[in-house]
Amino acid sequence: MSDELTSELRELAAEGETLPALPGAEIRGRAVRRRRRRRTALAVTGASAAAALALVVAVNLGGDTDQRPSPAASPTGTPSLPAVPDATVDLSRRVLSVAGRELPLSSGSAWTPTATGRMTVTGKEAVKLMPGSEVGLKGKYSLKVPWVIEFSASDGTANYIAALTYDDKAPGSYDRTSGWIGLRQTDAKWLYEQLRPGSVIEIEGIAPSSIPTGRATATANTGPSGG
Repeated sequence: MSDELTSELRELAAEGETLPALPGAEIRGRAVRRRRRRRTALAVTGASAAAALALVVAVNLGGDTDQRPSPAASPTGTPSLPAVPDATVDLSRRVLSVAGRELPLSSGSAWTPTATGRMTVTGKEAVKLMPGSEVGLKGKYSLKVPWVIEFSASDGTANYIAALTYDDKAPGSYDRTSGWIGLRQTDAKWLYEQLRPGSVIEIEGIAPSSIPTGRATATANTGPSGG
């Protein structure tokens, strides 16, 4: 491109020194050729400038990528925290704690202990007809149990909390269920309104092995006599 421009300049200088008489057609032809050469030079210059600009942009955007420190990797996830239980059952104290209240309870006896661990409420029934053997009664085919809250453990083991209507003195004093948790009827109704499906219940401790005085006396009287 430089040689062509130099040749053009020399030609123009030579023409300026000597102005030979030329016909009009020759003058017009030379003018056309000059315009063409100028357009070509401008086009080549513009293309070169565009290529240089693109190179500079590419260098600024990605040329030094390898030299920049990579951003710190964000954690893939937050470890899930254990759910805070909505209610806690302490079998050793015979107490169910929920919403700042402590409700006396009666759990399974030494022969039918209540399972411990973290449970989840799966359903509720205001009244449920249950076999007497499941409730802990002998000689009864069925019994209407009010304010039943059903829950289950992670292994699928099911249990429930309900009103212990046939022995209102047992909650807080002694254990006589077949493994479920019995409450006084008023407490069972209140708890029924507090807990929802999905609520978490934590059961812990070991139930005392005490037996009501009357039952212990009856057992002693009916047992074999000592020699």
